[in-house]
Amino acid sequence: MIYIATTTINMPTLALRKFAKNNNCKLIVALDKNSKEFKLENTIVLSTKYQEKKWPKLSKLIGWNCIQRRNFSILEAFERGAEIIALIDDDNIPYESWFKNIFVNQIIKAHKININKKVFDPVGYTNHKLLWHRGYPLEMINNRKYKILGTKIIKPDIQASFWDGDPDVDAITRFIYNPTCKFKKKYFPFFSKKISPFNSQNTLLSKKVIKDYFLFPHIGRMDDIWASYYITSKKYKVIYSEPSVFQKRNIHNYLNDFKMEVIGYNNNFKLVEALYKNPDKIYNFLPINSSKAFDEWKKIVSKM
Repeated sequence: MIYIATTTINMPTLALRKFAKNNNCKLIVALDKNSKEFKLENTIVLSTKYQEKKWPKLSKLIGWNCIQRRNFSILEAFERGAEIIALIDDDNIPYESWFKNIFVNQIIKAHKININKKVFDPVGYTNHKLLWHRGYPLEMINNRKYKILGTKIIKPDIQASFWDGDPDVDAITRFIYNPTCKFKKKYFPFFSKKISPFNSQNTLLSKKVIKDYFLFPHIGRMDDIWASYYITSKKYKVIYSEPSVFQKRNIHNYLNDFKMEVIGYNNNFKLVEALYKNPDKIYNFLPINSSKAFDEWKKIVSKM
């Protein structure tokens, strides 16, 4: 069984209802202070009181009214013995293929791709070559060149599946292109050995990753991006697979998104340079409460 971890401030969306209906999955939803209590079939709903009581120190360090409450859904799934934990957003409407094409912990063949940059951008490799993944260093966008190194065997620890519709790009890309995407299947699946970004929506993780995978609080919209840079700097294997959801994005203010991404625009390039030397350099870029939260996370996971 695959456990699906998320958080929401909405009543059950179409996406959540579709995930909950599949008996091969168990949905776990961590509520936030702005959430309304609800019940949904085949779903474990973590109340705010439950989270505070079970993980008091981590709950306080992460804080409320933030998407990083998803961390508690991940912990709950891990404690329940999940072999694979999927992270989704409540606006990721799954295709039927979502429940069939699971590659984590499986030996598969995929295209191995190189890029003439220190960071691999998975979006630019596809048929949407003008776009780039949220969190990709701005200094590396120009003149991205990809090379297919052949079809190779890989056993991925992480599966970052794509999204049709509104893609996961940064605010600058949205201001310029306001894209709606349909990604061509011929490019997938693929991987690179370089540090690369992946998000916390429509992403599946092997349980062995969880001790090092943490959605960092207090760094705006870089929470999952810096998690991905950290995890790929530690040599976990990531495969990018074809879209298995349609993202009908919740209402966002692009200017607010931009403000929450500034920390990344200023630091992503420097962060990656540091991580290539030593993954623990992540601490040099984290606010103090974020560092403390990550340490607490590792303590909790190590005891489970």
